Amino acid sequence: MNVPNQITISRICLIPIFMIFLIVPMDLGTIKILGTIIPVSHFIAALIFIIAAATDWLDGYYARKYKLVTNLGKFLDPLADKLLITAALISLVELQLAPAWMVIVILSREFAVTGVRLVAAADGSVIAASPLGKLKTVFQIIAISTLMLHNFPFAPLGFPFAKLMLWIATILTIISGIDYFMKNKHIFLKA
Repeated sequence: MNVPNQITISRICLIPIFMIFLIVPMDLGTIKILGTIIPVSHFIAALIFIIAAATDWLDGYYARKYKLVTNLGKFLDPLADKLLITAALISLVELQLAPAWMVIVILSREFAVTGVRLVAAADGSVIAASPLGKLKTVFQIIAISTLMLHNFPFAPLGFPFAKLMLWIATILTIISGIDYFMKNKHIFLKA
């Protein structure tokens, strides 16, 4: 297994670690950063989540730079992204930091796209992520990170930055989903 795929696997391995800090009740106290009070466990979870999300850029960069792009990597990378985003969003619903309906919309698109990718893979095709899909992922990561950090650094200002990012992520999820299905409708026409 090449290095980019190992990095992708590491992203998957970080998921249960950040989830433990995010949803397992533990009293590690709180910290106050620039007027925002954040439970230490949520702060640690957010850092782990951000590191895991950064590996998405790192594995892709490394694979392209050293010409190590593989079909396994094209399959594993978006799967790892979806597992990371799914785990985080469901955890945020449980903590009542994200509305369930938005999470359902986001996850429905993610599972539908994964299904199309699996159908394409059965025909020997690999569908890479689109630029719009990557932008959607960036906004999802920003939204999730700021929700975990209790709207840091905007909480003292009363500006709902985290919620705004979640709205943008949801809208981009819908738009990128429509774009994805329109560009790949040939897969459905074969069925």
